[in-house]
Amino acid sequence: MNDAFEDNYDTFKALLDSFPPTEVVKRLEQFGISDDVIQRIQERHEAETIKIREMEEPQTVVLGNRDTWYTGPRPGDRCWPAVAALLRRDGWPQDPAIDSLDTSSTRIMSLLNHPRERSFSTRGLVVGYVQSGKTTNFTAVMAKAADRGYKLFIVLAGIHNGLRRQTQTRLVQQLVEPNPSRWSQLTDLDKDFTPTANAAAFFGKANKTHVLCVVKKNATVLRKLAKWLDSAAAYLQDCPALIIDDEADQATVATKSINPLIRRLLASLPKSAYVGYTASPFANLLIDPSAEDLYPEHFVVNLPKPHGHFGTEVLFGRYALDGEDPEDVDDGYDMIREVPKEDIECLRPLKRADVEDFVPEITETLQDAIDYFWLSTAARRVRGMGNRHATMLIHTSVNTAVHNSFKAPLERLRARLKASLNELSTLERLRALWDKETGRVPAEEFRETKVEFDDLVGELPEVLNDCRIIMDNSSSDDRLDYENGPIVAIAVGGNTLSRGLTLEGLSVSFFVRAVSAYDTLLQMGRWFGYRNGYADLPRIWMTAELREWFRHLATVETEMRRDIDVYMTEDKDPLTFAVRLRTHPALRVTAAAKMRDAVKAASSYGGQRVQTRYFRTDKDWLLQNQRAAMKLVSGASQHAVRREDRPEDGRYVFRDVSYDDVIDFLQNYQFHPKSQECNSRLLIGYIEKRANNAGSLRRWNIAIVGNPVTSDEENFEFAPGISVGRITRARLITPESDYADIKTLMSRRDAAIDLAGETSKLQEKEITDERRGQLPDTGLLVLYPIDKVSQPSPAKKTRTALGAADHVIGVGLVFPLPEGEDSAVVDYVSADLSGIEIEEEDFSAVEAEDFV
Repeated sequence: MNDAFEDNYDTFKALLDSFPPTEVVKRLEQFGISDDVIQRIQERHEAETIKIREMEEPQTVVLGNRDTWYTGPRPGDRCWPAVAALLRRDGWPQDPAIDSLDTSSTRIMSLLNHPRERSFSTRGLVVGYVQSGKTTNFTAVMAKAADRGYKLFIVLAGIHNGLRRQTQTRLVQQLVEPNPSRWSQLTDLDKDFTPTANAAAFFGKANKTHVLCVVKKNATVLRKLAKWLDSAAAYLQDCPALIIDDEADQATVATKSINPLIRRLLASLPKSAYVGYTASPFANLLIDPSAEDLYPEHFVVNLPKPHGHFGTEVLFGRYALDGEDPEDVDDGYDMIREVPKEDIECLRPLKRADVEDFVPEITETLQDAIDYFWLSTAARRVRGMGNRHATMLIHTSVNTAVHNSFKAPLERLRARLKASLNELSTLERLRALWDKETGRVPAEEFRETKVEFDDLVGELPEVLNDCRIIMDNSSSDDRLDYENGPIVAIAVGGNTLSRGLTLEGLSVSFFVRAVSAYDTLLQMGRWFGYRNGYADLPRIWMTAELREWFRHLATVETEMRRDIDVYMTEDKDPLTFAVRLRTHPALRVTAAAKMRDAVKAASSYGGQRVQTRYFRTDKDWLLQNQRAAMKLVSGASQHAVRREDRPEDGRYVFRDVSYDDVIDFLQNYQFHPKSQECNSRLLIGYIEKRANNAGSLRRWNIAIVGNPVTSDEENFEFAPGISVGRITRARLITPESDYADIKTLMSRRDAAIDLAGETSKLQEKEITDERRGQLPDTGLLVLYPIDKVSQPSPAKKTRTALGAADHVIGVGLVFPLPEGEDSAVVDYVSADLSGIEIEEEDFSAVEAEDFV
């Protein structure tokens, strides 16, 4: 009995929470518990009470599928309110911009550890959009972490000086300057990290400031920082640290120097939270989860798509996914212009030997792009609104010698146009180009007013005078500098312009750079971002092949983000479900070294177990689902090839039912829209695709799982003679009241209900393997009758009664892994989770009054 109390402390803790201590002792003594065990229980409870009081935060709040201590800013906070005030001053609207930032940064904070915990090591990943405000988001997270007591903040700001300086400037403006007495800086605008004499002085109890350090991902710099932190090891035991890895897929993953140094930094900090930020997370999602590495094992979060952001899908459209009608999928804006293949050899050398002597030719398409840039800049000046800068990007090669070769031809082109602006032929050519472009993309569709050619032509001379031709690369000293007044620039460059750095006022891009991987391609797209005041004017010139690649990439992103959202809405995390990435025959997902631990993954629902978790509680909705389940069972009882009745166990199985019955059920059953995986249209589309392409999933096993049959009042009748006892699934206590969240419906045992042999001890992967061997083409659908009251036991402090208007029908579906031709329709890769040991909650071991 003593062991029972030791093993189930949380259950018996309810007594200590509900009765005076003297009464609790009497009750425990009645169970025959020894005095020393009672003393240990009391001491443990007292310690936990003190811990909660010191943390000053609720410990059992459910927010977005996670129990958390952090639910948002408090009245006494200083850093986050200062950030919000600066954003309002810069013109950010409270709704939706600042409210959205507040919500998304609170979500990320809720996934971090409380700074007063004794020790922690968190690994997380935040996925944003290219040029979408990721820096602002992690600034908000840092501000909120500072308000709660995080001490050390290390920002790994890419690999180039330009991005490091830009990040340092932003953080100083938004964090340090509003509260200068609260911050100490280890880096400044002009120099990266330089060790100070006494590291311990920054972390001793006498120093109450937050410590900010913004460094490049450079081996020399990181080595100095790690050594400096080691010198203060004794003072870091109680130093909660937040490490932000900006552009987390660059240099961090699968590198021989940077990756070990980042892990060394984390190892020196007993209380550390590592959060990577990137818009191209492919490499991070494919890290081996079982290795001592930076796989985001604790969380992966999507940032919401910001209002007014030009992203991949907006510009290029995407392909329809399983279950989607292609007519309903956005085809993108008409802003992409094709560069013919025959132009390529004029714009970049085709062989390495030709690099040094290469002289580019200003092709017709390149001249159109440049002329349009000058016209659109003049039009923006007529409007007199939006971003004050105007930039054009020309990216044809990674080679700096090729970049530099464009300088003279572009200067000559600008000079010729200046000299011929009064010529009728020149004006007619420019007018025709402007009218053609503004006709293809009407300004009115973007709530703008078209600028007529006659109104903008007067601005052209000054635009040409102001325009600079800048070679921005690692071999030049010329740089895009937006800090010293408005600029007009045509920037020719490569890697220095491809990561993190914002090209202000970018309106025209000419892009024919050959790339080989998703992440490289996506990060080269500097045209993504915001175009306030000129949303109708951006244009991109590229080859048809590149355009198709970006369209494919938009499809990959959509599927990837859908998988990531599962973490916040389903009972899964990065160690139980690996995000799947669609492959392409001509492109790698990421560099080969970063994919060495990836494995082939099942497409869509293949090999997955999906289940309903969210339910509406109104009567009409619930009765509709009851009718759908009754119709399915009635048809299954008639059409099944074989039937297994076990009412004494609360189990029925109907074997080899036609997929037509399952599709009919999915058309009638109403899933809650909050469920990412349970979408009728997607499920039906996937089933039909496999059935039509490979003859798989044409047969299904239908199961009913309930309690043993008892009195009629406690049973649910699916069809005449087919009844089981209703089960209990209490709802989580959440801030939302318009739906019920039961968190988990289906046990591992239920997922194997139609398999032969002893299955009760099989792990998830073993069940998948058994199904592949026994029922490779057969799906499983399980129905659960859930009691409308579903009162939880007193020990379940985070749950309350389900409180539905009628009984609820839960649904679980198990899909076999596709094989052969079917699996080749679309290939996917993912991280390999086979080396991860996960203990799943087994309902048979949970208290009887809760789950049976």
